[in-house]
Amino acid sequence: MSQQGYVATPPYSQAQPGMGGYQGGFGTGPAQPLYGHYGGPPQAFNAPPTGKLVSLSISRFSVAQQHFQTPPPPAMGQPQMLQGPQSPLMSPQMSPPQSPQASMSVTNQPMASPQMAGPPMAGPPMAGMGRPFPGAPPPGPGGFQPPGPGAAGPQGYPQQPGNCDSGRQFGGHMMGPQPGMPGAFPGAPAAMSGPPQKKLDPDSIPSTTQVIEDDQVKKGGQVFSTNIRGQVPPLVTTDFTVQDQGNASPRFVRCTTYSLPCTADLAKQCQVPLASIIKPFASLPKNETPLYVVNHGETGPIRCNRCKAYMCPYMQFIDGGRRYQCGFCNCVNEVPVFYFQHLDHMGRRVDFYERPELSLGSYEFVATLDYCKNNKPPNPPAYIFMIDVSYNNIKSGLVKLICDELKTLLEKLPREEGAESSAIKVGFVTYNKVLHFYNVKSALAQPQMMVVSDTAEMFVPLLDGFLVNYQDSRAVIYNLLDQIPDMFADTNESETVFAPVIQAGVEAFKAAECSGKLFIFHSSMPTAEAPGKLKNRDDKKLVNTEKEKTLFQPQKGVYEQLSKDCVAQGCCVDLFLFPSQYVDLATMADVPSHTGGSIYKYNNFQVKHSADLHHFLRDLRKDVQKSIGFDAIMRVRTSTGFRATDFFGAIHMNNTTDVEIAAVDCDKAVTVEYKHDDTLNEETGAFIQCALLYTTVNGQRRLRIHNLSLNCSSQLLELYKSCETDSLINFFAKSAYRAILNQPLKNVREILVNQTAHMLACYRKNCASPSAASQLILPDAMKVFPVYMNSLMKTAPLMGSTELSTDDRAHQRLSVMGMGVEDTQLLLYPLAAVPAPVRCSEERLDDSGMFLLENGHSMFLWLGQASPPDLIQGIFNLPSLAHLQGHMVRVHLTAALCLISCFWDKPEIQFRQFLVEDKSLHGGASYMDFLCYVHREIRQLLT
Repeated sequence: MSQQGYVATPPYSQAQPGMGGYQGGFGTGPAQPLYGHYGGPPQAFNAPPTGKLVSLSISRFSVAQQHFQTPPPPAMGQPQMLQGPQSPLMSPQMSPPQSPQASMSVTNQPMASPQMAGPPMAGPPMAGMGRPFPGAPPPGPGGFQPPGPGAAGPQGYPQQPGNCDSGRQFGGHMMGPQPGMPGAFPGAPAAMSGPPQKKLDPDSIPSTTQVIEDDQVKKGGQVFSTNIRGQVPPLVTTDFTVQDQGNASPRFVRCTTYSLPCTADLAKQCQVPLASIIKPFASLPKNETPLYVVNHGETGPIRCNRCKAYMCPYMQFIDGGRRYQCGFCNCVNEVPVFYFQHLDHMGRRVDFYERPELSLGSYEFVATLDYCKNNKPPNPPAYIFMIDVSYNNIKSGLVKLICDELKTLLEKLPREEGAESSAIKVGFVTYNKVLHFYNVKSALAQPQMMVVSDTAEMFVPLLDGFLVNYQDSRAVIYNLLDQIPDMFADTNESETVFAPVIQAGVEAFKAAECSGKLFIFHSSMPTAEAPGKLKNRDDKKLVNTEKEKTLFQPQKGVYEQLSKDCVAQGCCVDLFLFPSQYVDLATMADVPSHTGGSIYKYNNFQVKHSADLHHFLRDLRKDVQKSIGFDAIMRVRTSTGFRATDFFGAIHMNNTTDVEIAAVDCDKAVTVEYKHDDTLNEETGAFIQCALLYTTVNGQRRLRIHNLSLNCSSQLLELYKSCETDSLINFFAKSAYRAILNQPLKNVREILVNQTAHMLACYRKNCASPSAASQLILPDAMKVFPVYMNSLMKTAPLMGSTELSTDDRAHQRLSVMGMGVEDTQLLLYPLAAVPAPVRCSEERLDDSGMFLLENGHSMFLWLGQASPPDLIQGIFNLPSLAHLQGHMVRVHLTAALCLISCFWDKPEIQFRQFLVEDKSLHGGASYMDFLCYVHREIRQLLT
């Protein structure tokens, strides 16, 4: 282990009331009161902090970024001085435009240019704006706090006329909402006059690809040591190595800001959400050390007597090592006799480096029987594969494909490090209107089928032989997988059940007294007479109405109860859907989305299409093999002055503190929002501890602990400097996607814009150098925040368009709720490359070029009409692009799905939707127009 440690600052803070622990590992703990909104009466801005601040500014609607030269990391808790080079202002020949319709161009005049010295901001204080998507359940109808007075200006994007080309004119009229353009904000002024327009330089606005590249150049390939409090990590797109020296790796925890405002008033003033995105099971690269496992035997983990926080680097040992003061609640605890150790001359235990829980940010404890259900060690978990064998699935070849794949995939079930084979048991069910269970006991020569036709009272007809060890029963299982496609080859049954299938899985796990996961392969809406039967409720007339939210809401009753049953048993559900029409995904995916499960959707799947085939098989292989924990409870504890108040993810909550997850895998993240309940201390900072109690794949109960220390500041500038755009957008995406269950889309989009404007206006008012009102000033850490926000508002769930499939919209909404920061970043700003990354805009596509675009779900290879013949020959072994014309070509490149799209192909429309800097086909604004609109909102807030 490294010989450099993390030195915890001695915390001396007030006790935190009402923090209960896991009672016997599963208790609910004292209920904490729900937290209200930041909002209320208008807040005056404080004077800007003193210090040297330099802006880079551009003429009208231009972007000014605060550039800082980063000094060496300071000691913990010490403020950093901001220094930077003189940066240019607008050119003197360009007088400030009198209308919001002027041009944007980068200039390089020195800062001393007297003609353009902007007056200090005048006008009344900014209005306090209600937080957009705060804690549950929020006050007011539908869960949204409306914007406060003065926050929302006139609505309407300045829509960008014409096609995307390098000679676009910016300006003309500020167009109001257009027919079929739900992304526009209603009520825009019909026209606004202005001076003659100048051409717009697209390179003058912040570039996401440039920000990513700069961070890679600056921090790529380096070691990120976690021994400094409040240290902002490299971007998720940067390749770096983490050395745990007292704070959790950013792979496990990322924050919206690493410097919390000291008071609730400051938090209310800036409107920057305070949140962390926790990915407890994140995968670590091979060059990083796996988590150490600490075993204290029957004594179990050492915890604070009052708040139940676990031993960590933030505990301060006193009285010669006989006692320790809790960093979270300040309680002084006795050190158990077996755990006593002397202190060195610095007051640190002499075994500091020998104990992971004293020197590392992340580690695991072996849990005692107190943490187990019924005080009994858990059994190893199980995987049950449940296959829809209705007519279409048999005829399409899907059932045979699944059975063939499982033969090899079962060899790769997750196992403990060093174990020869997996301890996970396996079981098999097929179904249509009835369910078929299979006995695959190793002693049998042939598998045996048992049919349950009474789907109203679901039970498992056999105990012995249903859940088996794969290695022992391999021959019988192979036999079964060979027989299933033939057994149902002549079926005419097209109706299916669904809810009874999940119920069967729960009952099987109950009987075996274990947790586990169901892999369900399903194709159509469950219309057979049984609990959970669904009817088509897809109604395009509801789009852009008050009732549109019902399209996203699951049907209550059976599925709601099923979710609770699954979580109670530790039964996670992964759903593989192969629909050819509407299936009411919002309802069918309700159980997966509350149990830590995943939802995979393959529209019009065809076994014979290699792209469909590879897409599905890649997802299935990854899903079965990924690292995972079962039957989990997560508690987030904080130091005095703030607390966790809201949680977003594929989770279930029975109370306000315990996050329950039937299973948590390496891809799932929980986003946690925090609110103040007292003043935070700049000297001691703020501590967060995430404790996840779970069952390993071999049936051991463990606690996985992640600790993070943040700075606290009374200077808003420190908060903005420490912001992380990728984490912010993860929070806003989940907040907005949950909000659309209760609010009209128009309200949700308006609040997103209002909050964007409010955060940036607060920065300008409090942190930026005085400058002309015509300039748009952005914090350096948030300079590409607007492009992400605009991209979010153009995603399918937030676009009220009848052209978008209701199931596809519901699928994206549910998928995002469990995503980590890496996944939302890629989804909202796809990677467009070959040979180097380019911005996601049509302007960047070269007619003679080739571009690969990926967003984590889809991948496109775009070929220009003038692509060189030798390029086409090298990829497709065809003489020219003309030979591809008229049909869709699907290829398999480097194990990734690539859709080869040409101008005449239908996928061109889908491809263009990923060009997020351009105007959306469904009416969303371009990046340029969105910046202009936000700038106008900021100016209204500041005047």
